[in-house]
Amino acid sequence: MAWVLDLDGVVWRGDRTIAGSAAAVEQLRSAGERVWFVTNNALPRRADVIAKLAAHGIDAGDDVVTSPMAAASLVMPGERVLICAGPGVTEAVTERGGEAIDAAVGAAAVDAVIVGLHLDFDYRRLARACTALRAGARLIATNDDSSYPGADGLLPGAGALLAAVVTGSGAVPVVAGKPYAPMVELVRSLAGDGGVAVGDRADIDGRFARALGYRFGLVLTGVTAVGDLPVDPHPDAVAPDLAALVDNLRARS
Repeated sequence: MAWVLDLDGVVWRGDRTIAGSAAAVEQLRSAGERVWFVTNNALPRRADVIAKLAAHGIDAGDDVVTSPMAAASLVMPGERVLICAGPGVTEAVTERGGEAIDAAVGAAAVDAVIVGLHLDFDYRRLARACTALRAGARLIATNDDSSYPGADGLLPGAGALLAAVVTGSGAVPVVAGKPYAPMVELVRSLAGDGGVAVGDRADIDGRFARALGYRFGLVLTGVTAVGDLPVDPHPDAVAPDLAALVDNLRARS
């Protein structure tokens, strides 16, 4: 059976490891379960995610799926893509065979604009993205998360940047990451049917689990706190952290 784990708020918060997460992954693997790591964070390259997992005590191998990978699946080889996002998107688009153009530089004509989380978003990039969209480029978003859990609290997510681009251009985005169809299709093609999707928020991870047809395990180490319960969709299990969730669900099976 596949276990699909979110990262921010499940395995770590910022650079701080959530206690027991590495041991929980090892417990699953020792029981013969396949573990996948699926993140909406579009800022890092895939290799950066793998390296960060290693720094938190988890050998991910190649079992990492990112929202840039899902966004790049919507790009045709040879297309010119304006990147209003982090290096993870540039890498994924290039690997797909597209021409990645930094929004800080811009271009006369592009086929698509991809918006994702990046820390140097500014008015110049916003203006160039909106200009390209008004000229006919299509808008792809890595994800529309309004926030994500940092080490010291919630931080603005890619959805906050996407809102500025949508407001400035009037474009309607196709969203690639969890819980939307491009990521669902990508993960199902790798992980197969039947499994558990674990996350820290129902609006994203819960909907993603339901779209996959997986059970939904909710942990309270990220966005969702005890005081936020109940949530919709209703989780199949709620636990204070990943280690407790793994114990809970495996005891039922």
